[in-house]
Amino acid sequence: MSHGHSHGGGGCRCAAEREEPPEQRGLAYGLYLRIDLERLQCLNESREGSGRGVFKPWEERTDRSKFVESDADEELLFNIPFTGNVKLKGIIIMGEDDDSHPSEMRLYKNIPQMSFDDTEREPDQTFSLNRDLTGELEYATKISRFSNVYHLSIHISKNFGADTTKVFYIGLRGEWTELRRHEVTICNYEASANPADHRVQQVTPQTHFIS
Repeated sequence: MSHGHSHGGGGCRCAAEREEPPEQRGLAYGLYLRIDLERLQCLNESREGSGRGVFKPWEERTDRSKFVESDADEELLFNIPFTGNVKLKGIIIMGEDDDSHPSEMRLYKNIPQMSFDDTEREPDQTFSLNRDLTGELEYATKISRFSNVYHLSIHISKNFGADTTKVFYIGLRGEWTELRRHEVTICNYEASANPADHRVQQVTPQTHFIS
């Protein structure tokens, strides 16, 4: 099955279209292992800590005992710190078979501690979402924009009309590289030397400054 439409500058396709055996597909969505779960935040979750539970193995995506539901309104904001640098290639968002399923997803890179006020800025990429009840529909990111990501924010801004939004699984596909010690040192120095940039560029590696 082919999806011949575009979603906010990024296409979507079934994960099954890549024709990978299930065990390889599970490995492809293994970036959840590179998330610093202790520091992961989900704003507007109705149950504290439930947002972390949707980042799980691909094989467990249909486990409906773990989910996050929004609280005051339909919006959710995930702040996802990685343990290294990530080249993000694709995202899966799996929801409920009703109007609580997310209908729009906005991505922001490298803005730690992002708040709902910060979502007024232009996102790095926006997707209009289709209902996905099986965790098979992948939204391809613009890799040129997401090739050096140490922190990802996912803003679920809309659903299909319900008062609250429910998410069962978020799958992240891409590549991970470890932050080298001298890069972290440089970043700490840059952040302290440029307080005005501290909020946006806490640990952005800038190795080309080294001659």
